[in-house]
Amino acid sequence: MPKKILFPFEGDTVIGGSHVSAMKLAAALDRSKYEPHILIHYEAGPAADYAQSLGLDFEVLEEPSLMSPGGLSYPKDCGAGAYMISSMRRLVSTLSRIDPDIVHTNEGRMHANWVLPTKLAGKKHIWHHRQDPTAFGINKLAPLFSDHIISVSQFAKPSKPLRSVDQKFTVVRSPFDFNPNPPDRETSRQAVLAEMNLPDNAILLGYFGNFVTRKRPDHFVKVIAAIQQAMPDVPVHGFLFGSVAERDEELKQSCLDIAADAGITDSIHLMGFRQPIDGYMAAMDANLVTALDEPFGRTLIEAMYLGTPVVATRHGGNIEAIRDRENGFLVDPFDPAAFVEPVKQLHQDKELRDRISATAQAYANENFGLSIHVKGVCEIYDRLLS
Repeated sequence: MPKKILFPFEGDTVIGGSHVSAMKLAAALDRSKYEPHILIHYEAGPAADYAQSLGLDFEVLEEPSLMSPGGLSYPKDCGAGAYMISSMRRLVSTLSRIDPDIVHTNEGRMHANWVLPTKLAGKKHIWHHRQDPTAFGINKLAPLFSDHIISVSQFAKPSKPLRSVDQKFTVVRSPFDFNPNPPDRETSRQAVLAEMNLPDNAILLGYFGNFVTRKRPDHFVKVIAAIQQAMPDVPVHGFLFGSVAERDEELKQSCLDIAADAGITDSIHLMGFRQPIDGYMAAMDANLVTALDEPFGRTLIEAMYLGTPVVATRHGGNIEAIRDRENGFLVDPFDPAAFVEPVKQLHQDKELRDRISATAQAYANENFGLSIHVKGVCEIYDRLLS
């Protein structure tokens, strides 16, 4: 009989990298060995839509209320006291009903709400960490209560765990179900130029990610301003692709204010969430990764696969993927002007641009296929259940 793997998610939030990675894993599991059970809290929302797009069935769990770690909250949420008195017991009951062999959580809110009920229910728990290595949960809860920690990078390994996690910590890179027929970059570029009514000599620079503080879309706007100032004879345009949750509207407004102050309002384009994204990513002259403490960003690898050069901050997990001037560029994470020289070189040196693109494509193909990720995770499932 197949072993049941429970994947709980938030339902009323934007789709992020953890949703994409975990649901692609669930969809790719060998059904003769594993049965994924997708559980979505509060309401179906974007998470349910994405699950359906992958052919995954799901269950919506409207109750109980959840805790809100990290200061973010939703109308149905509760405090720690109410969680301990009521919600945790009801989650244990949910586990008794579903009867999974493993509970596999994939982001901070789900970790915090599910790790103790899983322990109390006598089930195995996997804490799949894609966040800050200094976070409270990964250092205090996971070492004590999780059966295994999967991380997307060495950078994200718990920095000060209550007890050693060396025997239950494994790096498994996020899954990338690459398009076997990627879009032609020049055709994609011309399509974006036509859509946005831009001249042929425009430089197209992309930000791909939701509007959250860690990813620093506001720093991206500062980078575009610095590049435009350094290259006044070329129209430089920055494209921000990604969802903006209601709680992040202030960050979005900050981006617009920075653009206005720099006099580049017409050069900053808020594109929202686009699906499929391949064509837009392939159209960019470069993908600028401005994040701090990014454990291992998906869009960085997706751009490399498409041949779009990546210029990323020398920070977090970026340094585990980018070899400076070989398959991309690494720059000072705090100086917007640090992005100027790599962008200028990519614009002016076709030989360098082609070499970076080809090396990046080969690296992505060799290291980040979906099958590699699924194999690594399933080996951990098998060890826990043996």
